[in-house]
Amino acid sequence: MGKVIIQTDRAPEAIGTYSQAVKIGTTVYLSGQIPLLPETMTMISEDFQDQAEQVFKNLSAVCEAAGGELQDMVKVQIYLTDLGQFAVVNEVMAKYFEQPYPARAAIEVSALPKGAQIEIDGVMELPSTN
Repeated sequence: MGKVIIQTDRAPEAIGTYSQAVKIGTTVYLSGQIPLLPETMTMISEDFQDQAEQVFKNLSAVCEAAGGELQDMVKVQIYLTDLGQFAVVNEVMAKYFEQPYPARAAIEVSALPKGAQIEIDGVMELPSTN
């Protein structure tokens, strides 16, 4: 199976040597999204909740471009510059996912690109077309 590169203007363009997502078969590997507005490539705000919401919007756009939806994600990795914001992440995530929830990891890091407070990447499994 060949890999298919996923790209959408509804999410921030890649700011390095990577693709927004790569699809192999029915599995889609999503690159990390930070809270950039796709139209301007600027940070949505300094407010953590705003940043978390924007990250999920960006992920949703990439999932849709790949032929799925956020609910099809089976694993998410959340990177935070302050693990104390984890409760906010749970609140925001509850707006975007319903059960069954994806597997998840949350990791505190010292810094993220462009000064973001949150970044999320993950894996999506598309419904089989067979």
